[in-house]
Amino acid sequence: MLYIIDNPNQGMWHVFQLVDPEPDAQAVGFIRFKEQFRLHLTELVRHVSMKIKKNTDEAIWIRIAWGDSYSQPNNMLPTYVVHYLQTPYVFVTRLKSKQKPLLFQALIMATRHKAIKDANLSGRKLTEIRDLLMQQYGQVFPARYPSPLEDRNQTVSDPHLHQEHTKTELNRHQMAYEAFGSGKLPQLQSAVYKLETKFKDPTNQTMTKREKPFKCVVTFASTNLLESLRHCASSGIASTPVTPLLSSIPRKGRNYFVITDGVQEPSRRNNGL
Repeated sequence: MLYIIDNPNQGMWHVFQLVDPEPDAQAVGFIRFKEQFRLHLTELVRHVSMKIKKNTDEAIWIRIAWGDSYSQPNNMLPTYVVHYLQTPYVFVTRLKSKQKPLLFQALIMATRHKAIKDANLSGRKLTEIRDLLMQQYGQVFPARYPSPLEDRNQTVSDPHLHQEHTKTELNRHQMAYEAFGSGKLPQLQSAVYKLETKFKDPTNQTMTKREKPFKCVVTFASTNLLESLRHCASSGIASTPVTPLLSSIPRKGRNYFVITDGVQEPSRRNNGL
């Protein structure tokens, strides 16, 4: 457990959000949470072992080895859970679908909430997605990008062409940094967009007259997705202005979206990990 705390980027972390707190939710401290979580989970699962530790940054780390009615806990495939008290967010990795309702029930009871939902955010770097949700990363959206392009001392054959090129390049940088800011961006690895809409094409009546919506999934992936998107916009690889569907990722703290006819709706993604 100490190794994972020191090296949290070992797998894919998924974020869930506690909702509808009870009146006494803010009064839950570490000791009470620890006792209640252990009590409720052991009531739900016959064979389970867990370790609960409060880290120096106030995060509660939970290591759960799961068993069932017929087998002892498997310590080779544990689930890790991270929760900051008095915040609604829970970070989970290595959780199987059949274990999810058991973990969620114990979390709801221990934190004094009524429900928990998918926050539609995942990533390999726990610190990055935590800072994104809790707005702890610095991001500045400049009104004007202070580019050194205007000061370049270059020999050009046509000064008018150089002036137009410089203006275009400055405009691209301005739009990229207005969309994503000029500071360090959270390091996400992917963004998924699920499209559910009626097919509309007068030349293809077969598809247009279908009652069921047309569905497709588009995934953007990179070792540092947001930085890649900003670079694509500022370098001219991608057109500007940047679509809000991409630029809203850091503002909304999400990287999974469902899009229907002209409306962006909350995700209906299956909560299985």
